[in-house]
Amino acid sequence: MGKRKDLSKFDKGQIVMARPLDQSISKTAALVEFSRSAVVSIYQKDPFSPEKNWTVAQWSKALFSDETKFCISFGNRGPRVWRKGGEAHSPSCLKSSIKFPQSVIWGAISSAGVGPLCFLKTKVTAPVYQEILEHFMLPSPDQLSEDADFIFQQDLAPAHTAKTTKSWLNDHGVGVLDWPANSQDLNPIGNLWGIVKLSIEKMRNKRPKNADELKATVKETWASIPPQQCHKLITSMPRRIEAVIKAKGAPAKY
Repeated sequence: MGKRKDLSKFDKGQIVMARPLDQSISKTAALVEFSRSAVVSIYQKDPFSPEKNWTVAQWSKALFSDETKFCISFGNRGPRVWRKGGEAHSPSCLKSSIKFPQSVIWGAISSAGVGPLCFLKTKVTAPVYQEILEHFMLPSPDQLSEDADFIFQQDLAPAHTAKTTKSWLNDHGVGVLDWPANSQDLNPIGNLWGIVKLSIEKMRNKRPKNADELKATVKETWASIPPQQCHKLITSMPRRIEAVIKAKGAPAKY
């Protein structure tokens, strides 16, 4: 029987019942004879197994992604000053903003390690984002692990949620996590961005002086992150979710 996309209530029930078997998404799709994207869509809507109850093993099949900015000046943190109470807006404690060369970078990680980086020279529109997915996201599972059966995480940026992007992901059979808005504390890749930025800040006199040096430094620092560190961050996902739920949306320790 061919794999089908249109699902009845009975069909959806079959997929839900197959989930406790703890098989890969592809194997479940073959078992119930539906498309991989159809199985993923039901997994995301299944009220009995929401992502908040996922095990570390399930999170280990996720590919986390994000874009960030790197600036030559002070990373993205800005300079620090010593001041007294009440001097937060004193002219002596403020400095005019100066535009420094910066790079906007897309990256991805899994429990197996860091994926490739994409250095962007233009605004991330839906077509640009789909090019990133084509040339950097799709090859990532093969580079990070032999198991290409993964589920993709992205935030709710307009280019990510555009109709054309959703169609692209569906056409390529990529399952996407149902991710909440404004949830930086949940995404473990944010910790790695912070590590790279802090590493550049600590270079002091050896900091990159132009865009090319910045790109080379970021790539070198990113590549030096050990797979064990990525795995440790992924294993924190159940605790992250618990902390964010407990904080009721407020910033958590992650």
